[in-house]
Amino acid sequence: MKKFKFLPAVFAAMFVMSACGSDQASPVPEENEAAAQEEAVESITWKFGHLANEDHLWHKTAERFGELVSEKTNEQIQIEIYPNNQLGGETDTINSIKAGTADLVISGETMANWSPKAALMAVPYAFRDEAHLVNVIEGEIGQGIEEEIIEKVGLTPLYYHTRAPRNLTSNSPISTPEDLAGFRMRVPNVPLFLSVWEEAGARPQVMDFNEVFTGLQQGVIDGQENPLDLIHSAGFAEVQDYVNETEHVYSWIYILVGNEQFEKLSDELKEAVMEAAEEAQVYGKELFDTEFSNYRDELIERGMTFNNDVDQDAFREAMLPAIQESLTEEQYSLYEQILEVQ
Repeated sequence: MKKFKFLPAVFAAMFVMSACGSDQASPVPEENEAAAQEEAVESITWKFGHLANEDHLWHKTAERFGELVSEKTNEQIQIEIYPNNQLGGETDTINSIKAGTADLVISGETMANWSPKAALMAVPYAFRDEAHLVNVIEGEIGQGIEEEIIEKVGLTPLYYHTRAPRNLTSNSPISTPEDLAGFRMRVPNVPLFLSVWEEAGARPQVMDFNEVFTGLQQGVIDGQENPLDLIHSAGFAEVQDYVNETEHVYSWIYILVGNEQFEKLSDELKEAVMEAAEEAQVYGKELFDTEFSNYRDELIERGMTFNNDVDQDAFREAMLPAIQESLTEEQYSLYEQILEVQ
């Protein structure tokens, strides 16, 4: 009979446990709880538009960046990439980001339409070489440019690509400013570019990059200016005979996300995106160093002639009055600071 002495206590304990549990929800099966948590995690898709084609190092780096972002955010952020201006030209894509119908873009001096300091990203003959360029980008001047882009353009720089010097292409050699008489050429939507080439003697006109090949093919324009990578990837060797080594602009270009899109992220996701950007920066530089040396040889194989008999000092002198006139006092001061960077 002793073993039954504990029954009242057991029943009492069961009653207390039942009473305590009456104020709590029934336990959720583990599989249902996991599903609920998965649904609670918002999936984010960013649309990334740029002007280069699928073979260009910008696109390859963008693909790597997308992979890294997906990995580092446990697939919470996915990036859809639209090369070849599929989302519109550079300006169109920036406006789409502001409207919320796109999220990322590759852009540079075009942002001068909103950010005055961005014009310094591509001032003719402001940078001596790539080393000088990188020192500016990663120094105080570059930081100031980034801050103004965030504030006035509404875009946040994630990583950047240095660009090879811009060269002028044509169907006859151009060695001095005198050779530009009557020369109709495309320039990007950058007021400074219009001014300097007009001052040098050409007849520049603004045209979206995706219209340049057809413009050259149909004779609407006689030439254009861009780094070798874009001359190569755009197939300009089919419609242009010469690369004139003016090397008038060393510049860089940013990969940017809309401020609103970036600020919506948690701190953890922001950190993951920036880590991915840092790794993409290294990857892009490796691609640049590997691939760029081949562009010249391939353009020659496709029939282009490199004119290295260009009087760069003459072009510099011809463009300087337009630079002085086009830049504001603040911009010109920044230009002079760039020249002084070692």
